[in-house]
Amino acid sequence: MLAEIITIGDEILIGQIVDTNSAFIAKKLNSIGISVFQVSSVQDEQSHILKAMEEAESRVDIVIITGGLGPTKDDITKHTICTYFSDELVESKAVLENVERLFKKYSNSPISNLNKGQALVPSRAQVLMNHYGTAPGMWLEKQGKVFISLPGVPFEMEALIVDSVLPKLKKQFKHPYILHKTILTYGLGESALAERLEFWENQLPRTIKLAYLPNLGKVRLRLTAKGDDKILLEKEVQKQMDGLMPLIQDLYFGLEEENALEHTLAKLLSDRKQHISVAESCTGGKLAHTFAAIPGASSFFTGGVVTYATESKIDVLHIDKSVIDQHSVVSAPVAEAMALSAQKMFKTDFALSTTGNAGPVKGDSDAEIGTVFIGLATPKGVFSKELNLGNHREKVINKAVNKALEMLFKEFSKK
Repeated sequence: MLAEIITIGDEILIGQIVDTNSAFIAKKLNSIGISVFQVSSVQDEQSHILKAMEEAESRVDIVIITGGLGPTKDDITKHTICTYFSDELVESKAVLENVERLFKKYSNSPISNLNKGQALVPSRAQVLMNHYGTAPGMWLEKQGKVFISLPGVPFEMEALIVDSVLPKLKKQFKHPYILHKTILTYGLGESALAERLEFWENQLPRTIKLAYLPNLGKVRLRLTAKGDDKILLEKEVQKQMDGLMPLIQDLYFGLEEENALEHTLAKLLSDRKQHISVAESCTGGKLAHTFAAIPGASSFFTGGVVTYATESKIDVLHIDKSVIDQHSVVSAPVAEAMALSAQKMFKTDFALSTTGNAGPVKGDSDAEIGTVFIGLATPKGVFSKELNLGNHREKVINKAVNKALEMLFKEFSKK
Protein backbone atom coordinates (compact mmCIF):
# COMPACT_ATOMS: atom_id res chain seq x y z
CA MET A 1 0.00 0.00 0.00
CA LEU A 2 1.60 3.23 -1.20
CA ALA A 3 0.76 6.88 -0.56
CA GLU A 4 1.95 10.20 -1.91
CA ILE A 5 1.83 13.56 -0.17
CA ILE A 6 1.34 16.81 -2.07
CA THR A 7 1.78 20.09 -0.20
CA ILE A 8 0.40 23.20 -1.85
CA GLY A 9 1.71 26.69 -1.20
CA ASP A 10 4.15 29.21 -2.60
CA GLU A 11 5.21 29.95 0.99
CA ILE A 12 6.86 26.52 1.14
CA LEU A 13 8.67 26.91 -2.15
CA ILE A 14 10.13 30.31 -1.29
CA GLY A 15 11.29 29.07 2.10
CA GLN A 16 8.92 31.26 4.12
CA ILE A 17 7.70 28.25 6.11
CA VAL A 18 9.07 24.76 6.67
CA ASP A 19 6.92 21.84 5.53
CA THR A 20 6.37 19.94 8.78
CA ASN A 21 3.03 18.54 7.59
CA SER A 22 4.59 15.93 5.31
CA ALA A 23 6.79 14.55 8.09
CA PHE A 24 3.78 14.22 10.41
CA ILE A 25 1.60 12.56 7.77
CA ALA A 26 4.36 10.16 6.67
CA LYS A 27 5.02 9.07 10.24
CA LYS A 28 1.34 8.45 10.93
CA LEU A 29 0.83 6.54 7.68
CA ASN A 30 3.88 4.42 8.40
CA SER A 31 2.44 3.53 11.82
CA ILE A 32 -0.44 1.71 10.11
CA GLY A 33 1.67 0.02 7.46
CA ILE A 34 1.27 2.50 4.58
CA SER A 35 4.54 3.48 2.91
CA VAL A 36 5.03 6.96 1.46
CA PHE A 37 6.40 6.72 -2.09
CA GLN A 38 6.97 10.43 -2.69
CA VAL A 39 6.48 13.89 -1.22
CA SER A 40 5.96 16.88 -3.54
CA SER A 41 5.52 20.60 -2.96
CA VAL A 42 3.74 22.58 -5.67
CA GLN A 43 2.75 26.17 -6.39
CA ASP A 44 -0.71 27.64 -5.87
CA GLU A 45 -1.29 27.21 -9.58
CA GLN A 46 -3.99 25.00 -11.03
CA SER A 47 -2.09 23.34 -13.87
CA HIS A 48 0.78 22.51 -11.53
CA ILE A 49 -1.57 20.96 -8.96
CA LEU A 50 -3.48 19.00 -11.61
CA LYS A 51 -0.25 17.56 -13.00
CA ALA A 52 0.93 16.56 -9.52
CA MET A 53 -2.40 14.82 -8.82
CA GLU A 54 -2.33 12.99 -12.15
CA GLU A 55 1.22 11.76 -11.65
CA ALA A 56 0.51 10.70 -8.06
CA GLU A 57 -2.58 8.74 -9.16
CA SER A 58 -0.44 6.77 -11.61
CA ARG A 59 2.01 5.76 -8.85
CA VAL A 60 0.15 5.19 -5.61
CA ASP A 61 -3.09 4.09 -3.97
CA ILE A 62 -3.60 7.08 -1.67
CA VAL A 63 -2.95 10.75 -2.43
CA ILE A 64 -2.98 13.19 0.48
CA ILE A 65 -3.05 16.92 -0.33
CA THR A 66 -2.51 19.67 2.23
CA GLY A 67 -2.92 23.42 1.85
CA GLY A 68 -4.79 25.85 -0.36
CA LEU A 69 -8.13 25.52 1.45
CA GLY A 70 -8.45 29.01 2.95
CA PRO A 71 -11.27 31.47 2.22
CA THR A 72 -9.27 33.83 0.00
CA LYS A 73 -9.01 33.85 -3.79
CA ASP A 74 -5.46 32.48 -3.84
CA ASP A 75 -6.65 29.24 -2.19
CA ILE A 76 -7.67 27.21 -5.21
CA THR A 77 -7.46 23.59 -4.08
CA LYS A 78 -11.22 22.93 -3.97
CA HIS A 79 -11.73 24.38 -7.43
CA THR A 80 -8.81 22.36 -8.76
CA ILE A 81 -10.22 19.16 -7.25
CA CYS A 82 -13.53 19.87 -8.96
CA THR A 83 -11.69 20.25 -12.26
CA TYR A 84 -9.81 16.99 -11.72
CA PHE A 85 -12.96 15.04 -10.86
CA SER A 86 -15.25 16.86 -13.32
CA ASP A 87 -17.29 17.89 -10.32
CA GLU A 88 -18.91 21.02 -8.91
CA LEU A 89 -19.01 22.73 -5.53
CA VAL A 90 -22.12 22.40 -3.38
CA GLU A 91 -22.88 23.80 0.04
CA SER A 92 -22.51 21.41 2.98
CA LYS A 93 -24.98 22.22 5.71
CA ALA A 94 -22.82 20.47 8.31
CA VAL A 95 -19.72 22.47 7.37
CA LEU A 96 -21.67 25.76 7.39
CA GLU A 97 -22.96 24.98 10.87
CA ASN A 98 -19.40 24.26 11.98
CA VAL A 99 -18.17 27.58 10.55
CA GLU A 100 -21.00 29.42 12.34
CA ARG A 101 -20.17 27.63 15.60
CA LEU A 102 -16.50 28.59 15.38
CA PHE A 103 -17.29 32.24 14.60
CA LYS A 104 -19.78 32.45 17.44
CA LYS A 105 -17.27 30.97 19.88
CA TYR A 106 -14.02 32.68 18.84
CA SER A 107 -14.82 35.82 16.84
CA ASN A 108 -16.67 39.02 17.49
CA SER A 109 -16.92 39.84 13.79
CA PRO A 110 -19.80 38.71 11.54
CA ILE A 111 -19.31 35.84 9.10
CA SER A 112 -18.38 37.14 5.67
CA ASN A 113 -19.39 35.55 2.39
CA LEU A 114 -15.76 34.43 2.02
CA ASN A 115 -15.98 32.49 5.26
CA LYS A 116 -19.34 31.03 4.32
CA GLY A 117 -17.66 29.86 1.15
CA GLN A 118 -15.71 27.38 3.29
CA ALA A 119 -18.92 25.32 3.36
CA LEU A 120 -18.66 24.73 -0.41
CA VAL A 121 -17.23 21.29 -1.14
CA PRO A 122 -17.08 19.03 -4.22
CA SER A 123 -20.37 17.15 -4.51
CA ARG A 124 -18.57 13.80 -4.68
CA ALA A 125 -16.53 14.45 -1.53
CA GLN A 126 -17.07 12.88 1.85
CA VAL A 127 -16.59 15.67 4.37
CA LEU A 128 -14.07 15.18 7.17
CA MET A 129 -15.21 17.65 9.82
CA ASN A 130 -12.57 20.07 11.04
CA HIS A 131 -13.43 20.98 14.63
CA TYR A 132 -10.54 23.44 14.95
CA GLY A 133 -10.92 25.49 11.77
CA THR A 134 -13.32 26.48 9.03
CA ALA A 135 -11.78 24.46 6.16
CA PRO A 136 -13.07 20.88 6.12
CA GLY A 137 -11.11 17.83 5.09
CA MET A 138 -12.38 16.02 1.99
CA TRP A 139 -12.22 12.38 0.91
CA LEU A 140 -12.78 11.46 -2.75
CA GLU A 141 -12.34 8.20 -4.66
CA LYS A 142 -11.57 7.48 -8.28
CA GLN A 143 -11.18 4.00 -9.78
CA GLY A 144 -10.03 2.50 -6.49
CA LYS A 145 -7.68 5.38 -5.68
CA VAL A 146 -8.27 7.63 -2.67
CA PHE A 147 -7.66 11.40 -2.67
CA ILE A 148 -7.69 13.18 0.68
CA SER A 149 -7.53 16.97 0.89
CA LEU A 150 -6.65 18.55 4.25
CA PRO A 151 -6.08 22.11 5.50
CA GLY A 152 -2.49 23.26 5.68
CA VAL A 153 -2.68 24.64 9.23
CA PRO A 154 -0.63 22.03 11.14
CA PHE A 155 -2.79 21.53 14.24
CA GLU A 156 -5.96 21.31 12.12
CA MET A 157 -4.37 18.83 9.72
CA GLU A 158 -2.93 16.72 12.55
CA ALA A 159 -6.29 16.40 14.29
CA LEU A 160 -7.96 15.34 11.03
CA ILE A 161 -5.26 12.73 10.33
CA VAL A 162 -5.56 11.19 13.78
CA ASP A 163 -9.32 11.44 14.29
CA SER A 164 -10.65 10.86 10.78
CA VAL A 165 -8.12 9.81 8.14
CA LEU A 166 -6.28 6.99 9.88
CA PRO A 167 -9.40 5.24 11.22
CA LYS A 168 -11.01 5.43 7.78
CA LEU A 169 -7.89 4.10 6.03
CA LYS A 170 -7.54 1.23 8.49
CA LYS A 171 -11.17 0.28 7.97
CA GLN A 172 -11.06 0.46 4.18
CA PHE A 173 -7.66 -1.10 3.35
CA LYS A 174 -5.75 -4.20 4.31
CA HIS A 175 -2.17 -3.24 5.05
CA PRO A 176 0.98 -4.96 6.30
CA TYR A 177 2.52 -4.37 9.70
CA ILE A 178 5.64 -2.18 9.75
CA LEU A 179 7.89 -2.31 12.79
CA HIS A 180 10.67 0.18 13.53
CA LYS A 181 13.17 -0.03 16.37
CA THR A 182 15.55 2.92 16.58
CA ILE A 183 18.56 2.55 18.86
CA LEU A 184 20.35 5.69 20.02
CA THR A 185 24.15 5.64 20.21
CA TYR A 186 26.62 8.30 21.24
CA GLY A 187 30.35 8.80 20.84
CA LEU A 188 31.25 6.92 17.64
CA GLY A 189 30.91 8.13 14.05
CA GLU A 190 28.84 6.47 11.35
CA SER A 191 31.69 4.82 9.43
CA ALA A 192 33.43 3.50 12.55
CA LEU A 193 30.13 2.16 13.84
CA ALA A 194 29.36 0.49 10.51
CA GLU A 195 32.77 -1.18 10.57
CA ARG A 196 32.11 -2.51 14.05
CA LEU A 197 28.71 -3.91 13.03
CA GLU A 198 29.70 -5.24 9.60
CA PHE A 199 29.57 -8.97 10.44
CA TRP A 200 26.30 -8.67 12.38
CA GLU A 201 24.72 -6.54 9.64
CA ASN A 202 25.65 -9.06 6.95
CA GLN A 203 23.72 -11.75 8.85
CA LEU A 204 20.44 -9.81 8.92
CA PRO A 205 17.49 -11.61 7.27
CA ARG A 206 16.02 -10.07 4.12
CA THR A 207 12.90 -8.99 5.99
CA ILE A 208 14.88 -6.59 8.21
CA LYS A 209 16.75 -3.52 7.01
CA LEU A 210 19.28 -1.44 8.94
CA ALA A 211 19.70 2.30 8.43
CA TYR A 212 22.40 4.54 9.91
CA LEU A 213 21.08 8.01 10.81
CA PRO A 214 24.00 10.23 11.92
CA ASN A 215 23.51 13.62 13.55
CA LEU A 216 26.12 15.72 15.36
CA GLY A 217 27.98 13.23 17.50
CA LYS A 218 25.28 10.60 17.68
CA VAL A 219 24.07 7.87 15.37
CA ARG A 220 20.62 6.33 15.35
CA LEU A 221 20.41 2.72 14.21
CA ARG A 222 16.99 2.03 12.75
CA LEU A 223 15.83 -1.54 12.25
CA THR A 224 12.80 -1.80 9.95
CA ALA A 225 10.76 -4.94 9.32
CA LYS A 226 7.60 -5.38 7.29
CA GLY A 227 5.22 -8.34 7.17
CA ASP A 228 1.72 -9.65 7.74
CA ASP A 229 2.36 -11.43 11.05
CA LYS A 230 2.96 -8.89 13.80
CA ILE A 231 3.99 -11.40 16.45
CA LEU A 232 6.55 -13.17 14.24
CA LEU A 233 7.94 -9.83 13.13
CA GLU A 234 8.40 -8.62 16.70
CA LYS A 235 10.14 -11.85 17.69
CA GLU A 236 12.57 -11.65 14.75
CA VAL A 237 13.42 -8.00 15.41
CA GLN A 238 13.99 -8.73 19.10
CA LYS A 239 16.27 -11.64 18.16
CA GLN A 240 18.38 -9.31 16.00
CA MET A 241 18.49 -6.66 18.71
CA ASP A 242 19.69 -9.27 21.22
CA GLY A 243 22.63 -9.91 18.88
CA LEU A 244 23.28 -6.20 18.36
CA MET A 245 23.28 -4.95 21.95
CA PRO A 246 26.55 -6.60 23.12
CA LEU A 247 28.31 -4.91 20.18
CA ILE A 248 27.24 -1.37 21.15
CA GLN A 249 26.93 -1.60 24.94
CA ASP A 250 29.50 1.17 25.43
CA LEU A 251 27.63 3.49 23.03
CA TYR A 252 23.99 2.71 23.80
CA PHE A 253 21.76 5.00 25.82
CA GLY A 254 18.22 4.08 24.85
CA LEU A 255 15.57 3.53 22.23
CA GLU A 256 14.19 6.51 20.36
CA GLU A 257 10.68 5.20 20.92
CA GLU A 258 11.38 5.53 24.65
CA ASN A 259 13.58 8.55 25.27
CA ALA A 260 16.07 10.95 23.79
CA LEU A 261 19.25 11.38 25.84
CA GLU A 262 17.98 14.45 27.68
CA HIS A 263 14.88 12.51 28.75
CA THR A 264 17.07 9.66 29.99
CA LEU A 265 19.11 12.15 32.01
CA ALA A 266 15.96 13.78 33.35
CA LYS A 267 14.74 10.41 34.63
CA LEU A 268 18.11 9.57 36.16
CA LEU A 269 18.26 12.88 38.00
CA SER A 270 14.62 12.72 39.12
CA ASP A 271 14.89 9.12 40.33
CA ARG A 272 17.95 10.05 42.39
CA LYS A 273 16.32 13.27 43.59
CA GLN A 274 19.28 15.21 42.23
CA HIS A 275 19.40 18.52 40.37
CA ILE A 276 21.42 20.16 37.65
CA SER A 277 22.15 23.75 36.62
CA VAL A 278 24.05 25.27 33.70
CA ALA A 279 26.38 28.17 32.94
CA GLU A 280 26.60 28.81 29.20
CA SER A 281 28.64 30.97 26.92
CA CYS A 282 29.00 29.72 23.34
CA THR A 283 25.76 27.66 23.45
CA GLY A 284 23.77 30.78 24.32
CA GLY A 285 21.08 29.11 26.46
CA LYS A 286 20.43 26.11 24.21
CA LEU A 287 21.55 23.64 26.89
CA ALA A 288 19.16 25.20 29.40
CA HIS A 289 16.37 25.10 26.81
CA THR A 290 17.03 21.40 26.18
CA PHE A 291 16.38 20.63 29.83
CA ALA A 292 13.57 23.15 30.34
CA ALA A 293 11.62 21.79 27.33
CA ILE A 294 11.06 18.49 29.14
CA PRO A 295 7.69 18.30 30.95
CA GLY A 296 8.24 18.39 34.70
CA ALA A 297 11.74 19.87 34.30
CA SER A 298 11.48 21.67 37.63
CA SER A 299 11.95 18.32 39.38
CA PHE A 300 15.58 18.10 38.21
CA PHE A 301 16.57 21.38 36.49
CA THR A 302 17.08 24.32 38.84
CA GLY A 303 18.24 27.03 36.47
CA GLY A 304 21.03 28.50 34.44
CA VAL A 305 22.82 31.64 33.28
CA VAL A 306 24.11 32.77 29.89
CA THR A 307 27.34 34.70 30.43
CA TYR A 308 28.27 35.35 26.85
CA ALA A 309 30.74 38.21 27.25
CA THR A 310 33.91 37.94 29.30
CA GLU A 311 32.68 40.71 31.62
CA SER A 312 29.53 38.78 32.49
CA LYS A 313 31.59 35.74 33.47
CA ILE A 314 33.45 37.98 35.90
CA ASP A 315 30.44 39.97 37.14
CA VAL A 316 27.77 37.24 37.28
CA LEU A 317 29.72 34.03 37.84
CA HIS A 318 32.52 35.72 39.78
CA ILE A 319 35.23 34.07 37.71
CA ASP A 320 38.63 35.39 38.83
CA LYS A 321 39.88 37.79 36.15
CA SER A 322 43.40 36.54 36.66
CA VAL A 323 42.30 33.03 35.62
CA ILE A 324 40.87 34.42 32.39
CA ASP A 325 43.96 36.58 31.76
CA GLN A 326 46.29 33.63 32.34
CA HIS A 327 44.41 30.89 30.49
CA SER A 328 42.01 32.72 28.08
CA VAL A 329 38.24 32.84 28.37
CA VAL A 330 38.08 29.70 26.20
CA SER A 331 39.98 27.27 28.40
CA ALA A 332 39.62 24.33 30.74
CA PRO A 333 40.15 26.39 33.95
CA VAL A 334 37.42 28.85 32.94
CA ALA A 335 34.98 26.07 31.96
CA GLU A 336 35.57 24.37 35.31
CA ALA A 337 35.22 27.64 37.23
CA MET A 338 31.93 28.34 35.42
CA ALA A 339 30.55 24.92 36.32
CA LEU A 340 31.56 25.26 39.96
CA SER A 341 30.03 28.72 40.14
CA ALA A 342 26.70 27.50 38.70
CA GLN A 343 26.73 24.54 41.07
CA LYS A 344 27.18 26.91 44.01
CA MET A 345 24.80 29.60 42.74
CA PHE A 346 21.90 27.21 42.17
CA LYS A 347 22.79 24.75 44.96
CA THR A 348 22.69 21.76 42.61
CA ASP A 349 24.35 18.35 42.60
CA PHE A 350 25.63 18.79 39.05
CA ALA A 351 26.39 21.73 36.80
CA LEU A 352 27.39 21.89 33.15
CA SER A 353 29.23 24.76 31.51
CA THR A 354 30.21 25.69 27.96
CA THR A 355 32.76 28.18 26.71
CA GLY A 356 34.15 28.31 23.20
CA ASN A 357 34.46 29.96 19.81
CA ALA A 358 31.46 29.00 17.68
CA GLY A 359 32.45 31.44 14.92
CA PRO A 360 32.39 33.04 12.47
CA VAL A 361 34.87 35.33 14.30
CA LYS A 362 37.02 34.55 17.32
CA GLY A 363 35.50 37.05 19.76
CA ASP A 364 37.19 37.43 23.14
CA SER A 365 39.64 34.57 22.66
CA ASP A 366 42.40 33.58 20.26
CA ALA A 367 41.31 29.95 20.38
CA GLU A 368 40.56 28.46 16.97
CA ILE A 369 36.96 28.58 15.75
CA GLY A 370 35.23 25.37 16.76
CA THR A 371 37.19 25.03 20.00
CA VAL A 372 34.84 24.36 22.90
CA PHE A 373 35.47 23.47 26.53
CA ILE A 374 32.71 21.76 28.49
CA GLY A 375 32.89 21.70 32.26
CA LEU A 376 31.05 19.33 34.57
CA ALA A 377 30.83 19.87 38.32
CA THR A 378 29.71 16.81 40.29
CA PRO A 379 29.31 16.03 43.99
CA LYS A 380 32.86 14.60 43.84
CA GLY A 381 34.64 17.40 42.00
CA VAL A 382 34.93 19.13 38.64
CA PHE A 383 36.53 18.29 35.29
CA SER A 384 36.39 19.52 31.72
CA LYS A 385 36.84 18.34 28.16
CA GLU A 386 38.31 20.14 25.17
CA LEU A 387 36.64 19.59 21.79
CA ASN A 388 37.16 20.81 18.26
CA LEU A 389 33.72 20.85 16.63
CA GLY A 390 34.40 22.32 13.19
CA ASN A 391 33.82 25.77 11.74
CA HIS A 392 30.06 25.87 11.15
CA ARG A 393 28.50 28.01 13.87
CA GLU A 394 25.15 26.22 14.22
CA LYS A 395 26.77 22.80 14.15
CA VAL A 396 29.32 23.83 16.76
CA ILE A 397 26.55 24.97 19.10
CA ASN A 398 24.43 21.85 18.60
CA LYS A 399 27.40 19.52 18.89
CA ALA A 400 28.47 21.24 22.11
CA VAL A 401 25.02 20.69 23.62
CA ASN A 402 25.08 17.02 22.59
CA LYS A 403 28.59 16.53 23.99
CA ALA A 404 27.59 18.15 27.28
CA LEU A 405 24.67 15.72 27.60
CA GLU A 406 27.00 12.84 26.71
CA MET A 407 29.49 13.88 29.43
CA LEU A 408 26.75 13.91 32.03
CA PHE A 409 25.40 10.55 30.90
CA LYS A 410 28.87 8.98 31.05
CA GLU A 411 29.27 10.33 34.58
CA PHE A 412 26.11 8.48 35.58
CA SER A 413 27.37 5.35 33.83
CA LYS A 414 30.55 5.12 35.92
CA LYS A 415 30.68 2.12 38.24
